[in-house]
Amino acid sequence: MAEKPRKENDISRRDMLKTASAAGAAALIPGPLDASTTAGAVEASVELVAAVPVGPLMNLTARETEILSAMVDRLIPSDELGPGALDAGALRYIDRALSEAESDAAEAYRNGLTALDRYSEYSRGKPFTELGDKEQDSVLIDLQTGGATGAGVGFVGSSGAFFNMVKSHTWQGVFGDPQYGGNVNFAGWDLINYPGVRMRVSREEQRRLENDQLEPVRQSAYAFAQFQATEED
Repeated sequence: MAEKPRKENDISRRDMLKTASAAGAAALIPGPLDASTTAGAVEASVELVAAVPVGPLMNLTARETEILSAMVDRLIPSDELGPGALDAGALRYIDRALSEAESDAAEAYRNGLTALDRYSEYSRGKPFTELGDKEQDSVLIDLQTGGATGAGVGFVGSSGAFFNMVKSHTWQGVFGDPQYGGNVNFAGWDLINYPGVRMRVSREEQRRLENDQLEPVRQSAYAFAQFQATEED
């Protein structure tokens, strides 16, 4: 069956992301994690790896991982224009964050994911992972607006706070420096046409940038000596 042509006002979330300025990506460099800035660590962080971990994450159960994966997938889904958050390694990034700088948020994730599933069953009659895309989106809108309430749902604080936390970490995992475990193969930077990290820009490069002709620099900021930790003798 042929795909229905998109209407002019049918703007996907990916269209919205592509209109974001490159500064949005630059603002996430560096991310909130502790970076191991040796050359070996930089190379390991950007090599071709599976973006979605197999099995449960280090900090979440298999079921919690399944729910989080579905949520992250709807925040930035893959489509005809390119990969989504899962492909870019956002799930791997969140797992690493919960082991390091964001370890205090691990319990909030566990509580929030359980509450999300309960709310989905309470309001839609099915677990979150069994809903269709549109139904999942409607549940997430309820979360975002603080409307995910009901008997026994159990959000600690507002559902909006949980939604914003996961959204923030997803954005960091997609558009941050690949050193931190996300933005696999620079998928996030390619998505918004981010030209990459540069120490200086010549007039010719600036001209090419303004004409959307500048070839992106596909390397971590930590590949530059200025960002690498120096070992004391």
